[in-house]
Amino acid sequence: MLGCRLNQSEIDTMARQLIQQGHEVVDDPADAEQVIVNTCAVTSEAVRAGRQLIRGINRTNPAAAITVTGCHAQIAPDKIKTLPGVAQVVDNQQKAQIVPMLTGQPVEPFEQEPHERDEGLPGASARTRAFVKVQDGCDNACTFCVTTVARGEGRSRLADEIVNEIHYLHATEYQEVVLTGVHLGSYGHDLGDRDGLLHLVQRILNETEVPRVRLSSLEPWDLSEGFFDLWQDARLCPHLHLPLQSGCDTTLKRMRRNTSQDEFRRLMMAARRSIPDVRITTDVIVGFPGETEEEFAISEAFIHEMAFDGLHVFRYSVRPGTPAARMKGQVDKAIKKARSQRLLQHASECENRFARRALGRALPVLWEQVTGASDEGFFNTGYTHNYLRVQAVHPRPLTNHITPARIVGVEAGTALASPVLE
Repeated sequence: MLGCRLNQSEIDTMARQLIQQGHEVVDDPADAEQVIVNTCAVTSEAVRAGRQLIRGINRTNPAAAITVTGCHAQIAPDKIKTLPGVAQVVDNQQKAQIVPMLTGQPVEPFEQEPHERDEGLPGASARTRAFVKVQDGCDNACTFCVTTVARGEGRSRLADEIVNEIHYLHATEYQEVVLTGVHLGSYGHDLGDRDGLLHLVQRILNETEVPRVRLSSLEPWDLSEGFFDLWQDARLCPHLHLPLQSGCDTTLKRMRRNTSQDEFRRLMMAARRSIPDVRITTDVIVGFPGETEEEFAISEAFIHEMAFDGLHVFRYSVRPGTPAARMKGQVDKAIKKARSQRLLQHASECENRFARRALGRALPVLWEQVTGASDEGFFNTGYTHNYLRVQAVHPRPLTNHITPARIVGVEAGTALASPVLE
């Protein structure tokens, strides 16, 4: 897969379904008879990477039949079909049927008690966070976004299905679930519940025992009154990703984003007031059509004012089929690059500043993997509750355990921890 956490959730679900049916999922494409590729179309770079991935799989294993799905496959199926090794292209609306298409066996719901064969899922012993898809599609009309074209209208899963899946994941020893969707904050709207996400999170916290629940990206205009009160339950991770896209109101209007400087500022203040240790990160697009030097300066100043704890910076990429692709005032590539570099430097400063605030504190860390070893012990890496990356040397591997770790240093935005407190 390439792209977003939703793509990750979908590909993980397919792997679990295949394992449940008795098939073997292999780590090396050279050993596969069937390959499923979940593509992305959010930028031209993502499109190019997806095509390169498919070609690379075919070079590695010319005999494998490749099934391609995802947003790029939805938008450009005829182009995908011409790539070597591609056996079929499945659109996003039929994505959930890929496993029965390939195997001829119906997909059964995940049970609360996993089967013994579920332990064969690649990475099951090391994968500590599970991405749970709760909705798909989007009813917004942001002028730069191709995802609405690729995934269609917003559609929510039933809460009972989601809760049962989380029971299943916890039974297979996942320590954290990440709720994800194209437009996560709209969960339940199509089911008649304007506070659907709030009610879903309440159910998950009340009815499951998974140690950590995390939310993926949330549009800043979606949050219900009292939403931040959910964080009174410490199992809900204090990390919010609120995509801003631009800090200039004029640019936001052309983007057709349903927010403004004043509204976003109030949201940030409310979140920081209500959620202890909260980390707030964002997305920003530079070089959107018509973005003048003045508009960029306004946006940059607002980004600095918000003092984000992390920042993803994207250069505007023309996506066919979107209104922005037809707008006048397309920005020169060199200008986009220069603006991007300025904000990327600021992003690095934001990450280091956030990490330094943790110095001297003992924070809960979910250890995700071992990256090496020395005479002193194993190099363990993981993430705190508020998504600070942590490294520590310990006499044994700590993978899939949550333990406190005292932060003693910072290196390139990563926190260094002393030996884990037992």
